[in-house]
Amino acid sequence: MSLAARLTLPRLAQLPRDARDTLFQLAVVTWTVAPHLLHLPLWCGVITLAVLAWRGRLALTGGALPSRWLVAGLLMAAAAATWWQERTLLGKEAGITMLVVLVALKTLELRARRDALVVFFLGFFLVLTHFLYSQALLTGLWLLVAVWGLLTALALAHMPVGRPPLVRAGAVAARAALLGVPLMVLLFVLFPRIGPLWGLPQDATGRTGLSGSLRLGGVASIAEDDSIALRVRFEGAVPPQDQLYFRGPVLSSFNGREWTRLTPSFPAAQRPRLELQVSGPPLRYEMTVEPNQLPLLPLLEMTPDLPGAAPSIPGWLLVQRVDGQWQTDRPLVERQRVTATAYLQHRHGPREDVLGLRDLVDLPPNANPRTLQWAAELRARPGMETPEGGPDVPKMTEAVLQHIRDAGYTYTLDPGTYGDNAIDEFWFDRKLGFCEHFASAFVVIMRAMDVPARIVTGYQGADPVLQDGYLIVRNSNAHAWAEVWMPQRGWVRVDPTAAVAPWRVQRSQRLAPPPGLVAGAMNTLDPALAQRLRAAWETVNNRWNQWVLNYSRGQQFDLLRKLGVQSPDWTDLAQTLITGLCALALGGALWAWWDRHRQDPWLRLQQRVGARLQALGVAVQPHHGPRERARRVRAALGAAGEALALQLEALDRARYGGDAPPPRGELRRWWAGFAQAARALPAR
Repeated sequence: MSLAARLTLPRLAQLPRDARDTLFQLAVVTWTVAPHLLHLPLWCGVITLAVLAWRGRLALTGGALPSRWLVAGLLMAAAAATWWQERTLLGKEAGITMLVVLVALKTLELRARRDALVVFFLGFFLVLTHFLYSQALLTGLWLLVAVWGLLTALALAHMPVGRPPLVRAGAVAARAALLGVPLMVLLFVLFPRIGPLWGLPQDATGRTGLSGSLRLGGVASIAEDDSIALRVRFEGAVPPQDQLYFRGPVLSSFNGREWTRLTPSFPAAQRPRLELQVSGPPLRYEMTVEPNQLPLLPLLEMTPDLPGAAPSIPGWLLVQRVDGQWQTDRPLVERQRVTATAYLQHRHGPREDVLGLRDLVDLPPNANPRTLQWAAELRARPGMETPEGGPDVPKMTEAVLQHIRDAGYTYTLDPGTYGDNAIDEFWFDRKLGFCEHFASAFVVIMRAMDVPARIVTGYQGADPVLQDGYLIVRNSNAHAWAEVWMPQRGWVRVDPTAAVAPWRVQRSQRLAPPPGLVAGAMNTLDPALAQRLRAAWETVNNRWNQWVLNYSRGQQFDLLRKLGVQSPDWTDLAQTLITGLCALALGGALWAWWDRHRQDPWLRLQQRVGARLQALGVAVQPHHGPRERARRVRAALGAAGEALALQLEALDRARYGGDAPPPRGELRRWWAGFAQAARALPAR
């Protein structure tokens, strides 16, 4: 008989209790181990599943457990394989690998209750290790089920002989978990914030649409990534989409194919300075930034380094570079929440020409000759100079943008691969490109006309609908635009993409790849269903991030301030935690005392039945069981007491004939029938 045939529901219902409980425990262990199989070595997953399946088969067939020597041999083989792969038996990866194998092998030694208890407690420790890989909401929900299953198996192991149902054990486990909730909440709220023992979880490393360089086609390659890059909540009105520019790396060095950061060739005194001037109403905002693996914060343009406006992260050093980008002292490898103030009306950069601006007109020699020739011809057109003889940068800028509008360019996610002279090929031949193609060509042309220009990367726009009060900026919002230097104005943002695809900037309508099979089916049924489901899930996930994962030391101190502590510190936090623990302990002790002294429902029913029978003239004692009382009823009342005797015999079967005592509701219904039968007796 196959294993699948043996696992039918009728078959399980007929299994002995030991076999049933063992199978349930194996199912719980498999559920707990399953997420680890995604990132542990393949051999570890194969051994673990094979051992668990083997143990399940032994439980179904009643076969003998393997010898301890065989189990020890398998353990040594697993240790050797771990050492061969990790070169150590310590640390995160090696330790979790050995723990998973150990839990599986321990199920082959389930000979007594103590062996089961070892598996239970190893399972609880295994639950904790999952958070070293992921702290996502789905992980938490998965492990919540795992903890409930482990508690259920633990309750089954301590239940009396017979065949207690799984539902009853599950209810006991649920009550036990609920009793621990107050302690869990107290420790979460007041216990000092510390990091994981072995570093950050893998889901804290995140993905990003930004990098320290820009290669043609690089932004388009991440436009299919719809994962969240950051969330923004504004105090007051939300700015229009075309003003939502989140500034990331500024790239000024071009080798013909790739843009990178500029290494200045002039002394510090001759380099352009930020010279930021802001005006207009301040725009205060709160941002939750996902990990981007870069030492920068993609803040809203322009966020100044001014008291009350500059961002801050406790324990971090944040500096605003001369190009306006906010740089951190270490890569952003965990989710961070930042509060800052931006000014949409601003000017930055030198107002007069400085020698360091010459770095921003450099172009690689012998690259893109046709584009350079086209720029020279544009520069030579009448009207492209100021009365003083210098370049009229606004007119040149508008001329290039007008050419983009009129020359048949196409904004596309799939422009193909360009050759060595990529700008020439894009500008004259194929005319297919994404934002980086348009921005790169624009900057090259402006530099060819002796106008300082550079590439700015970051994010532009956001989802049009607020989710839980936040604007969602995705990695697919990654964007590249240009800045040109104009006399008396400094650096001016120019977005060439807006010339060919104004909807991309004005309404943040991003290009998207064709939907997959599931998404396509959902769109066929209800075009808005997928969006609604995603929005609902992201709202829930955001609250998990804000209230749980981003719960920080500062929020702990804010809570103490709300409780009346003027200047909270670690001492106040410790005192509050100890006070809370003492209060919970006192409450638990009082509840235990009350629960110990309250009467058992069965004993209380026995007393009520005895009192009623005594009133009817039946001589019974407190130690008499229902069957003995039924005999005495028949002896004392004769045929008139038959109904009472039958009721007592039914109570005896309910109490002693099943796998577990009857619940309180059943006892109450029995008492109602007994009392009715007593009232029906003739008056004595």
